[in-house]
Amino acid sequence: MQPERPFTEPWQAQVFAMTVHLHDQKVFTWPEWAACLSAELHRPDAAEDGSDYYDHWAVALERLLATKSIAASETIDDVADAWTRAANATPHGQPIELINDPGRSA
Repeated sequence: MQPERPFTEPWQAQVFAMTVHLHDQKVFTWPEWAACLSAELHRPDAAEDGSDYYDHWAVALERLLATKSIAASETIDDVADAWTRAANATPHGQPIELINDPGRSA
C-alpha cells in the first residue's frame, strides 16, 4: 500500500513552505498562525471532509500578511491575478512564469 501524499497540488506545498519560512523569519509566531488558520478552518463554508484544507491555509496566510501590513489584500489579489493570466497564456508543458502574463507592464 502506497502512503497518502500530503499535497495533491504543487501550490499546496509552496504555500506550506512559504508559511514555515515566514515563521522562521519571525514575521509571525506559531500561535498567531494557528489562531488564524483555525479561524479559517472553522468557517461555516468549510468542507466537512477537509478537501479545502489548503484553500483555507492560503486564505489564512493572506489574512495574516494583511493584518501584519506585510502585503495588502489588493496586492495579493493583483499578484494572484497575474499568475492566473500567466498560467492561461503559457503553453501546456512549459513552466509558468510571470513574464508570460499578457497584462504585465513592460
